Amino acid sequence: MRSTVDPSEIEFFSKMAEEWWNPKGKFKPIHKLNPSRIEYIKEKIIDHYDLNTSSSKPFKNLFLLDVGCGGGLLSEPMAKFGAKVTGIDAAEKNIKIASAHAMASGLEINYRHSTAEQLLKKLRTENDIGFDVILNMEVIEHVSDLNLFIESCAKLLKKDGMMIFSTLNRTTISYCLAIVGAEYILGWLPKGTHDWKKFVTPSELKISFRSNDLKIEDLHGMKYNPIFDSWSLSEDTNVNYIGKALKINS
Repeated sequence: MRSTVDPSEIEFFSKMAEEWWNPKGKFKPIHKLNPSRIEYIKEKIIDHYDLNTSSSKPFKNLFLLDVGCGGGLLSEPMAKFGAKVTGIDAAEKNIKIASAHAMASGLEINYRHSTAEQLLKKLRTENDIGFDVILNMEVIEHVSDLNLFIESCAKLLKKDGMMIFSTLNRTTISYCLAIVGAEYILGWLPKGTHDWKKFVTPSELKISFRSNDLKIEDLHGMKYNPIFDSWSLSEDTNVNYIGKALKINS
């Protein structure tokens, strides 16, 4: 049976699960990246659904799926914006950490130990399919079967739904910066966090999206500024890139 799970990836991230909410721990780079990700996600969702920008909960009544949610660093902000959030992760330990943190924060988030293809099968059985928004943030480069992953996510989207994604490009520069630099020289990430062969070029992603009735409508690079210790959008997609895709032919 086809699966998007790479057991070695699950084992690797399960060992670090306790670190998710430590801004100075092993997931420090994700904490630094989070403000830019949240800003981009909020802007694109509000624009797509023409939501009230002055509301403290602009995502009210939207059903949002956070795939590869980890400890909940994006699920929680989305819930605070009013979305009905489901967060899934293939590592059970991540889900336990995320659930405990959400409970302590007084947030209702439907966390499930699941892959996208498993969730699709379960929801079909329950005759309950359809999310307005799916987040695939820093997860695409960790799956073992890209097309199965995109296919499953596309089928989980409602008609006219949108997917927001971010991942790493497979270039010489990304190998030097994201792996050699970030993991081995600067120590920003634990060694072995990424496998360069799993990085996906924008053109490869467009092909997979197109074959699953998804069209990329926006694509930007993400660039780190060492002076301000922060991330921002960029035109350079050679390393990190972020974008949105819409469901078509629905």
